[in-house]
Amino acid sequence: MQFIRLVNLILNLITCVCAAIAFGQDANLSSSTSDFRLNVKGEVERHLKLSLVDLSKLPRHSVQAKNHDGQESRYEGVALGEILQQAGVKFGKELREKGLAAYLLVEAVDGYQAVFALTELDSAFTDRAILLADHCDNKPLPASAGPLQVIVPHENRHARWVRQVIALTIHRAPQNPAGIKKEK
Repeated sequence: MQFIRLVNLILNLITCVCAAIAFGQDANLSSSTSDFRLNVKGEVERHLKLSLVDLSKLPRHSVQAKNHDGQESRYEGVALGEILQQAGVKFGKELREKGLAAYLLVEAVDGYQAVFALTELDSAFTDRAILLADHCDNKPLPASAGPLQVIVPHENRHARWVRQVIALTIHRAPQNPAGIKKEK
C-alpha cells in the first residue's frame, strides 16, 4: 500500500514538473515573439532592427496564394521593398547602374537562405508583390512558419517562401568577376 502511494507521489511530482516546464516554454515563446527583431543590414544606408510592432506600422498588403499544402490562403504583411526603403535602399528611377547588381539575401532562423534581385521587389519594375507576411487567414503565423515568412505568390514552387525570417541583407554582385577586360 505504501509502495502504491509512493509511486502515485512520484507520478504527481513528474506531472507537476512537466507542467511547469511546459508553462515556462510557453512564456519563453511569448517573450521571444515580443523580443523579436528583424535585422536589416548589408549595403544599406541605415541598418535596422525592426520589431513586429515596427513592421505593423508600415503599409500593409495582402495576397491570395496557395500554401505549401495547396490550400488557398490570404497572407497579410509588408512588401519586402517597403522594408528595404526604410533602410535607405533605392528603388524606382534611382535603381539603376550598380544598383541593378544588388540583391537581397533572406535568412531564416535555421540557416535557410533565398535570394531576390532588387528589381523583383520594385513596383517600378514589376506588378508582382513579394510579401513579408505576419498573418495568414487573419491569424498570426504559426510558430513553425513565423513570426515572419516570405510569400512569393506567383512562383510555382515554394522554395523561396522562407519561414521564420530573421534577417534581410543587401549584397552587391562582384564587379567583373570573370576578369573580363574592357575594350579600349
